[in-house]
Amino acid sequence: MSSLFFSDRPVTDYDTAQACDTERYADYFHAMLKEGIYLPPSQFEAMFFGDAHGDAELEQTLRAQRKALEQVAK
Repeated sequence: MSSLFFSDRPVTDYDTAQACDTERYADYFHAMLKEGIYLPPSQFEAMFFGDAHGDAELEQTLRAQRKALEQVAK
């Protein structure tokens, strides 16, 4: 499981999660979707990886993530 938050400080609890940049997550979500990677539409939902995801799928996801993060960097 994994979650991604856009914040300039550590996310350690509900309050710090609520203070994160949800608009930037939405931009990231759509950038990943354009790359063929389907993520939870809300940063408050977890991403799951399973044993059906092999090296090729993980590499594809990492490439897409690098590209998406470059697009949403401020």
